[in-house]
Amino acid sequence: MSPDFPGPATEQSQERLHRIVSHDEIVLVADDLGPLDAPVVVLLHGGGQTRHSWSSAARTLAQRGYRVINFDARGHGESDWSETGAYTLDDRVNDLKAIVARLDKPFALVGASLGGATAIHAVAHAIRPGAVVLVDIVPHPEVDGISRIVSFMRANSDGFATLDEAVDAVAAYNPERPRPRDPSGLMRNLRLREDGRLYWHWDPRIVAPRPQEHHEVVRQSAAKLPQSGLPVLLVRGLKSDVVSDAGIAAFRELVPDLEVADVGGAGHMVAGDRNDAFNGAVIAFLERHLPAG
Repeated sequence: MSPDFPGPATEQSQERLHRIVSHDEIVLVADDLGPLDAPVVVLLHGGGQTRHSWSSAARTLAQRGYRVINFDARGHGESDWSETGAYTLDDRVNDLKAIVARLDKPFALVGASLGGATAIHAVAHAIRPGAVVLVDIVPHPEVDGISRIVSFMRANSDGFATLDEAVDAVAAYNPERPRPRDPSGLMRNLRLREDGRLYWHWDPRIVAPRPQEHHEVVRQSAAKLPQSGLPVLLVRGLKSDVVSDAGIAAFRELVPDLEVADVGGAGHMVAGDRNDAFNGAVIAFLERHLPAG
């Protein structure tokens, strides 16, 4: 859920930018890349991230022949914040409905953490992808790992005086990740306010509800996954403190055909920690269940 170190910003001339209006007039900002007539991969980032956390994966998927829709979730990045604090999974599923309603090709959902929870809830509410990839999230996550994420997101409510202070905060959360040589990519997760300080590029009200209530909704929705008959891949970082063997075993009781790809050397931020291994696992799964042709 917490922010990753995005790479330095680069010009992506092949990307198409969309502004999609959801059910409650929230405007979602999405990058659209790859061939328009191909199967679609919809990327759902984690809480506290932006669509830029998927930049490398999105380019790789497009190069492999997929159309990729990569959007900022409500309350994150360039998408609107909700004036009423509407950040339930129901709200996020309605956003996803607004996005997939524009598609005329089969699509897959790839969701990390909060994005994965959204994907599970979406399948339980009549969204029918051709395949689902969940990135380091299960219906029964580890309480301590979730608490650490929530604590990070609730900290530093007064912002940062400098970019280096924000880099220090991310490094403290993920001390095993090398500090970036060029930290400028992190600015895509920050916004400069009138007081001259930098603040995370998400609405603090996202983490206002109790995490236990959120995960109870996910568990109820996950119970409906077997009825969908969809292929499901779980990509887990072997250093993750969110997904454990026990959590995977409990998930397999719900979804006996669950596929699992373990990524060594990766924590909760699997794509950021080992992007090459992450891309390989996801592409191999998609080429079996939703080939790009």
